[in-house]
Amino acid sequence: MMFKEKKKMEIKEELVRMGEKAREASKILANLSSEEKNKALEEMALNIEKNAQKIKEENIKDIEQARKKGLSSALIDRLTLTDKRIAATSKGLREIASLEDPVGKIESMWKRPNGLFIGKMVVPLGVIGIIYESRPNVTVDAAGLCLKAGNAVLLRGGSEAIRSNCILVDILQEALGRTKVPPESIQLIRTTSREAVTLMLKLDEYIDVIIPRGGESLIRTVVENSTIPVIKHYKGVCHTFIDSEADLKMAEDICFNAKVQRPGVCNAMETLLVDKEIAKSFLPGMIQKFKQAGVEIRGDEKVREIAPEVKLATEQDWFTEYLDLILSIKVVEGLDEAINHINHYGSHHSDAIVTKNYLKAKKFLQEVDSAAVYVNASTRFTDGGEFGMGAEIGISTQKLHARGPMGVKELTSHKFIILGEGQIRK
Repeated sequence: MMFKEKKKMEIKEELVRMGEKAREASKILANLSSEEKNKALEEMALNIEKNAQKIKEENIKDIEQARKKGLSSALIDRLTLTDKRIAATSKGLREIASLEDPVGKIESMWKRPNGLFIGKMVVPLGVIGIIYESRPNVTVDAAGLCLKAGNAVLLRGGSEAIRSNCILVDILQEALGRTKVPPESIQLIRTTSREAVTLMLKLDEYIDVIIPRGGESLIRTVVENSTIPVIKHYKGVCHTFIDSEADLKMAEDICFNAKVQRPGVCNAMETLLVDKEIAKSFLPGMIQKFKQAGVEIRGDEKVREIAPEVKLATEQDWFTEYLDLILSIKVVEGLDEAINHINHYGSHHSDAIVTKNYLKAKKFLQEVDSAAVYVNASTRFTDGGEFGMGAEIGISTQKLHARGPMGVKELTSHKFIILGEGQIRK
C-alpha cells in the first residue's frame, strides 16, 4: 500500500512539473511568428524521415507485445507504423505548415456609437491534454496541429504504443531544439500506470482542455473524472443508407470501402441500412462480397429472410462500434425510418445516403444530426487530411467547442480587442 501511494505521489509530482513546463512553453508559442512555427514543423518532418528506421524498430517491439497480449488484428493494424504511414506523418506536418495561421487574425471589427472599435482576435487555447489509444501517428498529428495553433501539448498514449510514442516524441523534441519553439511544447507522459490518466484530469491549473480519442470506456472515464473542459472524440457508429433510388453498383462500392478498407478506425461503417424495395436485389450480392472479405454479418429478421445464414442482430448491435470486420444490416421502410434509426442509435459521427434523388439527399443532409453527413460517398473520408486540414487532432461528435475533424482553426479561441480614444462609460 505504501509503495502504491508513493508511486502515485511520484506520478503526480512529475505531471505537475510537466504542466508547469507546458504552461511556460505555451506563453512563448503564443507569440511566435508563422515563419518560426513553420520552420519547426519542417524540422520535425525532416527528423522523422531521418529516423524512420528507429521508429520502425520501436514500433515492432510494440507490435510483438500486442500479439503476445492477444490484441485483435484491427487493433494491431491501428498500432502498426509502416513506411507509408511514417512518410504520411512527415507529409502531414508539411501540410500543416502550409496552412494559413489563424493566430492573431482579426475575425471581425465593428464601431460603436461612442466611437469604440471592437473586434475579435484569434488566440491559442493554451495547453492541450490529449489522451488516446493505439495509433502512434496521432502523436505526430497532435503535436503538429497544436504547435501550428500556438498551443503546448501533453500527450498520454496507450500502453500498447508506449515505445513508438516515446521514440516519436524524442525525435520531435530533438528537432525543436534547433528552432525557437521550446522542446517542452511537446511532452509525453511516459508511465503506463492508469493513475497517470486520473491525475492528469485534475491538472486544471495547467491544462486548458482535454481531448480524448479512443473507445467508449475511455471517453466515459475522462468525462466523469475530469475537472478540465473536455472535447469528446466519441465512438463512431457510422451508417450508410441505400435508398430505393440508388445506383446499386455505386452503393456496393461505397459500402465495401466504408466497411472493409480499414475496419479498425472510427469512420468505418458499422451499420448498413437498406430500403426494403431494393433489399432483395441488393443484399445477396453485397453480403456475398462482404463474406469473401471475412466480414461477419449480423442482420434483422428481414435480412435473414434474404440470407438465412446471417446471425440475428440484437438491440445492442445497433449501438455497437465494432472496430472490426463485423457489420450490422437492417432493412428499413424508407428514408424516414433510416433517419430515425441513425439519430437514435448513431453516435453523431459520420453517416451517408446513396441515392439519385435530390430531394431525398437534401432531406437526409438536413435531418441527420451528425458531424459529417454524406451523399453518395464513403464515410471513410471523415478525416482532417482528407478534408484539407493537413491532419486532425480528433473528430468531435459534440457541438461545443468544435464539431467534426478538428484542425488548426478548431484549436483556437478568441479574445475581444477594443480600440478607443479616451472614452469613459457614463
